[in-house]
Amino acid sequence: MPAEILLGINGLNQSDVIAIARGNTKITITEEALAAIRSSRAIIDSFADSATPVYGVSTGFGALARKFIDADMRVQLQKSLIRSHAAGSGDIVEVEVVRAMMALRLATICRGYSGVKPETAQIYASMLNAHITPVVREYGSLGCSGDLAPLSACALVAMGEGEVIDSQGKLVSAAIALQQAGIKPVELSSKEGLALINGTDGMLGQLVMAIADIRTLLKTIDITASLSVEALLGTDRVFQDHLHQLRPQVGQINSAKNMSRLLAHSPLVASHTGKEDTRVQDAYSLRCAPQVAGAARDTLAHATHVADRELSSIIDNPVVLPSGEVSSNGNFHGAPIAHVLDFLAISIADVASMAERRTDRCLDEHRSFGLTPFLAENPGVDSGMMIAQYTQAGLVSEMKRLAVPASVDSIPSSAMQEDHVSMGWHAARKLRRAIDAFTRVIAIELMVAARGVDMRSPLKASPANSSAIEMLRSKVHGPGADRWLTPEIEASVALVKSGEILSAVEKVIGELA
Repeated sequence: MPAEILLGINGLNQSDVIAIARGNTKITITEEALAAIRSSRAIIDSFADSATPVYGVSTGFGALARKFIDADMRVQLQKSLIRSHAAGSGDIVEVEVVRAMMALRLATICRGYSGVKPETAQIYASMLNAHITPVVREYGSLGCSGDLAPLSACALVAMGEGEVIDSQGKLVSAAIALQQAGIKPVELSSKEGLALINGTDGMLGQLVMAIADIRTLLKTIDITASLSVEALLGTDRVFQDHLHQLRPQVGQINSAKNMSRLLAHSPLVASHTGKEDTRVQDAYSLRCAPQVAGAARDTLAHATHVADRELSSIIDNPVVLPSGEVSSNGNFHGAPIAHVLDFLAISIADVASMAERRTDRCLDEHRSFGLTPFLAENPGVDSGMMIAQYTQAGLVSEMKRLAVPASVDSIPSSAMQEDHVSMGWHAARKLRRAIDAFTRVIAIELMVAARGVDMRSPLKASPANSSAIEMLRSKVHGPGADRWLTPEIEASVALVKSGEILSAVEKVIGELA
């Protein structure tokens, strides 16, 4: 990850967001961005004594937008906005989510359409650089008019109020954390409070991280699927490129290419080729793996395009235009992000469901072509991987529940002023849980398929898949008598989540598609 990101008027790309959210990358606001911030702020200042109502500058908010606020109360207006809107509840949201959200709000400010003071932008950069993370609660955003409660919790800290997670991971008051870091709290003025909370940054940050995670997991599941093919004495003929070119779905083609490469030079696949092999076709969960994983890859590509467009967007209301116009708009509505968050949850649930079927097939003596029941060392005395499949099935069932779209729901708010909301924040939160479950499903297939391959000894997996097994065996023992499985499952999860399984394979055959 880069040591420093220069944040200018072009904002951040997806890699930048990941680097800030998950790493120690520092942010420096460029002089060009500071000039743009000053320019937009000058426009807001020009309305200081105006008797003409300007939303967010001299009016209340939401359903209170018709109430004119006198000039001497406008600073208090911004403070009251943040304090009242920092109304979240529930568990504390992950640090990486909050860092991504803050970075994206700052990136929008640096575009020069928000009307904040330069020092307000600088305090966000300073908090990120000092790893001072506002405490944001699970519930409070409806995904419209911005991720209001989550972003308000961040703005509250900039004011020197509220709670934070400090650089040591401790929960402390914002005032103490800022003082220790030498950061002076900001005094918000006209329009600034609204500029800090009116955006889809929370759901977008979670989308960007989800895209990165799912990209790794979809490559990894090509590995575990091909291991299952070997464990079940399946064929690699169905993954030939010319067959998939007949249906030119990009994700499918790439997944099939991966599986073909992963199974190349496999002694297990070669062991049953020829006339003596009476099986005409493998089961769908083996044969159609590229079609299902490929569909998820295409969904991911669409989500990536949406995220890229959103990263280049101005999500502010009202927006301060270079012409001097301060204009209300609806760009804060989270529908574009919410829809793809839900779409991704649906796609990975389907891929996980197919993986569980491969695991079940490996454990069933009637369908595993010679493997012991449940891959047990001494069936009857030992239960082998029986309950690991139960765990995997429970995870898949949970993913199916999490695949129910959040974005089709809407509960009106703010006295019916905000009468249609996206629920994008909730779509993002459940996708994070779905990704965690997906990681665990893949980890269990890895354990089961690798064990099945090992039990085919002296036959071996392909060189690529053997490297995955070798990496797994550095943390998880191979076949043997029953033992406590939870630590081994968690170790496998860590290898999948970290990308170590994928890296081990790519060292042998190069980068997967």
